[in-house]
Amino acid sequence: MLFAVSRIARPTAAPASKAIQARNMATLKEIQQRLKSVQNIEKITKSMKMIASTKVAKAQRGMESARVFGTASSTLFTSAETKSTPEDKILFVAASSDRGLCGGIHSSVSKATRKAIAEKPSAELVILGDKPKAQLGRVVRNNIALSFNQIGKDMPSFEEASSIVDVIKSQDIEFDTANIVYNKFISVVSYEASIIPAFSEATFKASPNFAVYEIEDDVLANLQEFSFANGLYWAMVEGHAAEMCAKRAAMENATKNAGEMISKLTMTFNRGRQAVITNELIDIITGASAL
Repeated sequence: MLFAVSRIARPTAAPASKAIQARNMATLKEIQQRLKSVQNIEKITKSMKMIASTKVAKAQRGMESARVFGTASSTLFTSAETKSTPEDKILFVAASSDRGLCGGIHSSVSKATRKAIAEKPSAELVILGDKPKAQLGRVVRNNIALSFNQIGKDMPSFEEASSIVDVIKSQDIEFDTANIVYNKFISVVSYEASIIPAFSEATFKASPNFAVYEIEDDVLANLQEFSFANGLYWAMVEGHAAEMCAKRAAMENATKNAGEMISKLTMTFNRGRQAVITNELIDIITGASAL
């Protein structure tokens, strides 16, 4: 009778053990798939980090040359004591790019632009880049007069800046002062939103020291367009350098996080596989002892 009871009890224990093994195998398979996925992500982020690293040096060289010309234009307005007045018509230009995966680069420009527009609610806004357009469009949609895309794919050039200024002029967007909001490059790990001013002909003429330069009217028009394009070029190039450094840092952090996740998943996978092997050995030993 005892033998019969043993024969009845044994089949009820076997399916439970098989079910546990099946669950463990399914879990191990899921962990293995996730491990492969994270390993692929690590390869991508590592490659993107290397690409960004190669672009950083080129971007910094372009930024240094653009700063020289941009500082020259700023020195002209500073020497002439050109300043905007509270009654001036203000135009804001948010200079960023279309690309993502670069930390808070676009948010920095968008926050500074929103803060500036809050002080001048009637100001018009020109946006460079799809990323800041998506962020600013939710808050200051009515202020947007013009937007540009295909920005940031490569090193910005003076021709691009000049073309943007020509489009702004052709759209009859009038202003007394144009404030270009951009990311100022401080170091390879830091940047901050800053503003480069550009002034209209009338505002420059009203400067206290304008008579010192003895500029003719036809030359003044060309000078105004050049200084606007020059300031815009400076902002775009310096923002590009900050973006490349931020992208390299972001991809470095992503690669580090992926490596940590791979280590944890590998340990979890090895523990699960060891548990499955242990359960199988227990079943074999139990079966052998029952014979």
